[in-house]
Amino acid sequence: MVVIEVKPEYGYCVLVAVGSSFMLIWKALKVGFMRKSLKIYYPTMYSLDNNLFNCYQRAHQNTLENYPTFLTLLLLGGLHNPVLSAVGGAVWCAGRVAYALGYYTGDPRKRMRGSFGYFGLIAMLYCTVRLGTGMLGWF
Repeated sequence: MVVIEVKPEYGYCVLVAVGSSFMLIWKALKVGFMRKSLKIYYPTMYSLDNNLFNCYQRAHQNTLENYPTFLTLLLLGGLHNPVLSAVGGAVWCAGRVAYALGYYTGDPRKRMRGSFGYFGLIAMLYCTVRLGTGMLGWF
């Protein structure tokens, strides 16, 4: 039987998860404000003639597509190393903000400004793999 101790520092992972929710809310509001100002009404998901709106929408949608993976890696990896996982999660969130700000310029190539967020994802992935291999007694 494997016993996993939840260290007090796991609270950092919880706080990063909560903080990431605020990042999602910020992105949703940005899309909503653009939708209203450009008169792009629901249920239209993407505009046929306004690429700036599409950049806002895509920045939010892409984050939502990656969010389940982020949360899984953050919360499971945090059981192995909560500080490294929380730092990785914070870096990923900062990367997602930089990604969105680049996209919001209307030039989709500028979304790459947020690519540093992958370093955070790799840190969380490492912690999660270490959790799994440790549970199996491999390391």
